[in-house]
Amino acid sequence: MAKLSLMNKANKKQKFKVRQYNRCPLCGRPRAFIRKFSMCRLCLRKYATRGMIPGVIKASW
Repeated sequence: MAKLSLMNKANKKQKFKVRQYNRCPLCGRPRAFIRKFSMCRLCLRKYATRGMIPGVIKASW
């Protein structure tokens, strides 16, 4: 889990647009952020295996 202060800092509107960066809203992870789903790869995998994301199926064979 990320620091709460860093999550709040990422949500706050920055003075300059280039300073903005994406964080996962669920766990706060700054890396491996997938824009299409607006979450990190770990949360995407967890929710996809549980079937909680419509139209996404995790492959298993």
